[in-house]
Amino acid sequence: MATQAIGRSAISRRGDRSSRAATPSWAARQWALWSRMLAPVKPLDAPRGRATAWDASWPLQQELTSAGRARHLVTAQLRDWAQDEPIDTAELLVSELVTNALRHTQGPLRLNLRLRHSRLLCEVEDTEPASPVRNTVDPDAEGGRGTELLDLLADTWGTIRTATGKTIWFELQAKDQNQPQAGQAA
Repeated sequence: MATQAIGRSAISRRGDRSSRAATPSWAARQWALWSRMLAPVKPLDAPRGRATAWDASWPLQQELTSAGRARHLVTAQLRDWAQDEPIDTAELLVSELVTNALRHTQGPLRLNLRLRHSRLLCEVEDTEPASPVRNTVDPDAEGGRGTELLDLLADTWGTIRTATGKTIWFELQAKDQNQPQAGQAA
């Protein structure tokens, strides 16, 4: 199986045993991984199918302006979904992942956002199969802190090898779309 998870999950950091019951079973995780691996291979710059009201996806080119475009797309989409709380964190982490992909890969990229209940999933797909490497960074260094930022700011994150390369993902807490807002009747 070509899967590697990096980072710490919110469960292991908080030690909350009650939330472990909510994690999917081994069979469900395997089915999700295999269905993704066996899905028809599309180039990352092709339009993505099956978009819903709570899914968004954009191809990004191998250009210097792609990190800025990714930040703008994330901010606009989260505002459209009325999710103002995670904007700053999502914008920073997506910018870090896209910049890393631009530095270390040669092909096109894809940015995906999914909002499910109270979880925001952000993914950056690229064509390089190698996972990010943790390095010890000098305090004066200008870069190399991407995995540290993910550890500090994301609830959970990791990488998944795909047929076309890899996907680096992270999750953030978001406002539940099913809950009535303050001042609204239930």
